[in-house]
Amino acid sequence: MAEHTEEALAARLVETYSDRLLRLAYSILNSVPDAQDVCQEVLLKRLEYPGAFENEKHEQAWMVRVTVNACKNVRRSPWRTRTVGLDAVAEPAAFQPEEGGVLEEVQRLPAKYREVLVLYYYLGYDTNEIGEILGLRADAVRTRMSRARMKLKHVLEGLGYGRLSG
Repeated sequence: MAEHTEEALAARLVETYSDRLLRLAYSILNSVPDAQDVCQEVLLKRLEYPGAFENEKHEQAWMVRVTVNACKNVRRSPWRTRTVGLDAVAEPAAFQPEEGGVLEEVQRLPAKYREVLVLYYYLGYDTNEIGEILGLRADAVRTRMSRARMKLKHVLEGLGYGRLSG
């Protein structure tokens, strides 16, 4: 019976969170294999977590926080390489931005700016929630978002996107 319950939980977690966590991890790490490793690690941690969550929002916040922290650990790891082996598979189409596109330029931003933009615009967290996830004050999140927007605006205008308001 416990195996059936664990399988059901695993299936629910994969269905509910795998795409979101993979995209979040990729947006921070810029590496599909590293993002896949982090996603798997986070899902396994959740399966090992014995406690129940108050509600789905609490569980989701925990999953995102653990994903961000795992990504930070990967970035700090001395074992992380920036090369890809010859047998590496192509990135999934969902992660391949068009050349010169906005998403490509977001991916080129430093990680501290990418993560706040992804959490805010893609995952829909407000600045207070992002602060809790990243361990920052809400005003620090707003400052990072402002700097990220300005950097992105400057780059996009330089690429011919014209005068952008904001």
